[in-house]
Amino acid sequence: MRMRLILLMLLLVGGLVGRADVAEDFSLSKGINPDETSLLVIDLASGETLAEMNADKPLIPASIMKCVTTATLLSRLDEDASFHTEVYLTGPVRDGELEGNVIVVGSGDPSLNSRHVEGGKDICREIGSALANRGVVSIKGRIVVDEGIWDGPAIPPSWMSGDLPHAYGTGSHGLNFEDNASGSRSVSNPAAVFDARLRSALADRGIAIEGESIRERERTLLVDHVSVPLDEIMRSCMMRSDNQYAEALLRSYAVASGHKGSTEKAASMEKDYWRKHKAPMSGVNIIDGSGLSRQNRVTARFMAHILSERSENPYYASFFPLAGQEGTLRNFLVDTPLEGYVALKTGSMKGIQCYAGYKLDDDYAPTHIIVVMMNDLGNRTSAREGLKKALLALFNN
Repeated sequence: MRMRLILLMLLLVGGLVGRADVAEDFSLSKGINPDETSLLVIDLASGETLAEMNADKPLIPASIMKCVTTATLLSRLDEDASFHTEVYLTGPVRDGELEGNVIVVGSGDPSLNSRHVEGGKDICREIGSALANRGVVSIKGRIVVDEGIWDGPAIPPSWMSGDLPHAYGTGSHGLNFEDNASGSRSVSNPAAVFDARLRSALADRGIAIEGESIRERERTLLVDHVSVPLDEIMRSCMMRSDNQYAEALLRSYAVASGHKGSTEKAASMEKDYWRKHKAPMSGVNIIDGSGLSRQNRVTARFMAHILSERSENPYYASFFPLAGQEGTLRNFLVDTPLEGYVALKTGSMKGIQCYAGYKLDDDYAPTHIIVVMMNDLGNRTSAREGLKKALLALFNN
C-alpha cells in the first residue's frame, strides 16, 4: 500500500512538473517578451490551474475585450432579445398626403441593414411598404432621425486617429446603418446614408417628400423594425471581431440598465458589475467594448473569472470561433488533435496577440479555460507556434 502511495505521489509530482515545464517552455518561445506575456489554463471541473504565467499582470487585451462585453450584456438581456427601431408618423393622412413628419427612432442596433447577419429585413423597404399600405403618396414634412438613445461621442476619444478612417474604426451611433462603412472606409454620418437610402426607396414607390417644417404632433407607430436575436448579433460580433457591433453592445448595457448609452458610463457600469461579482479587479481598466483602445488593461485572471462565470451558458460558448474551422481562428491548430476542440476569441494589434476562450469536449461544452495575452510582441508567427506547442503539450491525450 505504501509503495502504491509513493508511486501515485511521484506521478502527481511528475504531472505538475510537466505542466510547469509547459509554461516555462512557452515563456522561451521565439517572438514573445516573457515579461509582457501572460498564460492561464484552468480545469473547470476541478478548479486546478494547469499552467500559469504572469496571470495578475495588467496587459492590453485588444479584441478579447469583446468576451467581456458580451458576457456583461448577457447579465441584463436574454439571448433572444432584439433591438427595436421604431418609425412614427406625426400627422394624419388625408387624400394620400401625410400631414406631418416621419420620425425614425434609433435603437443603437448595430445590425441595421448589415451585410453580416442573415434574415435581417431592409428597414427602408419596410417603411416604404407601410406608407404605401396607408395610401401615402406624399409626405408634407420631413424625415427626422432621432439618435437620442446614446450620450457622448460616437468614437471613444482614446482610439488612435490612424484607425478612424477605416471600416474597423467606425463609430457607434444611435442609428447605425449598413455597418457604418462604405467598402473598407468608415462612414461618419450613417444617418445621412440612411436618409438617402430611404428617399430612394420611397421614390421607387412614387412617394414624394415635400420637406416642409411642421411642428410635431402626437406620434403614431408606423413600423417596429425588429433585429435578429441578440445571440446572432453577438456571435457575428465575436466570429468576425466587429468593433462597431461590440461598441453598440457595450452601450446597450447602459441603456438596458436604465441609463443613457455613453461609452464612458457603460464602461464604468461594466467594471462595477464585475467588481460586485467578485472578479479580481486589480489593474483592470475598461475603456471601450471592442478593445480598440490601447488604454484598456486586463489580467489573465480577470478574463478567466469572466469565462468561468459564463461557461455554463451554451449560447456564450458558441460565440467563440472553433480552432481550425471558424472566423479569426480558422488557421490556428489546423490538422492537430485540438482542431474543433478549442474555441478562442482572438485579439491582435501591432505588437499584441491575445487569446481567450475554452477547451471543449465532444459535445462542445467547455472543460477548460484558456487565456493568453502577448504584448510587446516580436515575431507573431513564432509566438503563435509557441502557443500551439504549449496547448498541444497541455492537452496531449
